[in-house]
Amino acid sequence: MTTTLPSAGKAQKGAAEQAAWVSCSGCRSLVYGKRYTRLLRVCPECGAHARLDAPTRIAQLLDEGSARPVQVPATQHNPLDFVDQLPYAERLERARARTGQQDAVLVVRGRVEGRPLVAAVMDFRFFGGSLGVAAGEAITTAAETALADRAPLLIVTASGGARMQEGALSLMQMAKTSNALAELDEAGLLTVTLITDPTYGGVAASFATLSDVVVAEPGARMGFAGPRVIEQTIGQRLPDGFQTAEFLLEHGLVDDVWPRAELRGRLSRLLAVADDPGPDWGAEEDDPAVRDSQLLDQLPAWDCVQLARESGRPTALEHIGFWLDGFVELHGDRAGEECPAVVGGLGRLDGLPVMVIGHQKGHTTAELVGRNFGMPSPAGYRKAARLMRLAAKLGVPVVTLIDTPGAYPGLTAEEKGQSVAIAENLRLMGSLPVPVVAVVTGEGGSGGALALGVADRVLMCANATYSVISPEGCAAILWKNAAEAAVAADELALDAASLLRLGVVDAVIPEPEGGGHTDTSAMSDSIRRAAVAALRELRSRTVSPAARRRRFRAFGLAQDVPASSGARP
Repeated sequence: MTTTLPSAGKAQKGAAEQAAWVSCSGCRSLVYGKRYTRLLRVCPECGAHARLDAPTRIAQLLDEGSARPVQVPATQHNPLDFVDQLPYAERLERARARTGQQDAVLVVRGRVEGRPLVAAVMDFRFFGGSLGVAAGEAITTAAETALADRAPLLIVTASGGARMQEGALSLMQMAKTSNALAELDEAGLLTVTLITDPTYGGVAASFATLSDVVVAEPGARMGFAGPRVIEQTIGQRLPDGFQTAEFLLEHGLVDDVWPRAELRGRLSRLLAVADDPGPDWGAEEDDPAVRDSQLLDQLPAWDCVQLARESGRPTALEHIGFWLDGFVELHGDRAGEECPAVVGGLGRLDGLPVMVIGHQKGHTTAELVGRNFGMPSPAGYRKAARLMRLAAKLGVPVVTLIDTPGAYPGLTAEEKGQSVAIAENLRLMGSLPVPVVAVVTGEGGSGGALALGVADRVLMCANATYSVISPEGCAAILWKNAAEAAVAADELALDAASLLRLGVVDAVIPEPEGGGHTDTSAMSDSIRRAAVAALRELRSRTVSPAARRRRFRAFGLAQDVPASSGARP
């Protein structure tokens, strides 16, 4: 079967341009037809995103003139000889005549802001975008084309689910397409899904949600079962907004919600993950980090505790905003939760694609409460793990920014496996095949901090802290008096100079006089330069999990233990 590419928006665009006024399906407002087209069929009053046919979608997303159809192999026509009120074969012919397409998916090669990709775009006009053998073959062919081209794959979904008229053969397409995406995972190629309204059933439960990055248009609905089926099953009315893009984001099931006008730009940022800045990357930067503890001005440990907790210190998102270009934040653990105390995503550090993950606090009381004071739930650590696995797949370095009092110690955290989530991160970070740099920027509280700290190079800001327990907690347990926190802080050796002497951290990043909160730009720039220097050094050698494990294997050993036992050389 040859995939044809009808003229963009043959039906929809023509109707919008010919109609002097268009009535919004969401708020019923009247919008001037030509304006509606310029707005990409988004209502200026309520923001409702109208459905697009596949040719219109391709024309909107890809660079003008870059789309080239990909031939899709022929599939069985009406394999069951299915007949309901009409023969299935007749329904197929009517759908093809109405849409000018062979089936519900168009596959093209193209470019977004000059960067190549393969796109598979579903069209709800054709049998409600249902997944049959032809649609499944088209998705699979798109994945195989991306594999052959070594190009990213974009899938745009719009589907009511499996195509009933093709029976179990339709069901098999879920496994077929999922296996095709698995091959792209094994090849280290980026996959992106754009969820549009609606995306249900077998499509949602297969290739749509298996991509590395899953984003949705505002208001788009996605789920395995439709709302009516769920309400009939449970005998309850569903809440407003159920299964919408915003609901999915809140529950950690999609990475973000992207308005249609921003899709091209944001997609281009993601595609930049394949950019290579070359072997001389970072050569012009001076490393500000100090590696000799005797060169540090050591403050009393309790003073460091106060400075590490200073509310004016820059947060992870502020560091990211200061030194990353083209940052695309990714959300959710893909298991039902989003933790705001951990943030992360892809961006370019002086041109080098990196995955940055960090604890996020805030400055005001409202911000701190909204971010749970930087104390992650299990979902936060699972989100971090998902992003680290993505970095490993794509071959990009990981930079973590540590600033947390500790993992959240609440009832729900225990119920949902806080210990397991932390332990899995420790194991995962020790196994990552890409360079990992961790920076303790503020508080490094216990296992909640270490869960982002198993790195090839561990850096620490001069007034940061890193400890097995808070000084107050230690004092309350061992001194039976929380007022002895300052004494406990000194005994815990949680300050940067002490930790550098112990070898727990590899270098210390100086801070502005009075602390990082007094000149946040200078502090953030120092962290950037130190991270660049560390990554430059790591990129010049072969990074292996074995070397990272040896680093941690040596902690606590006597100095005269022979190197063959696993001690650090």
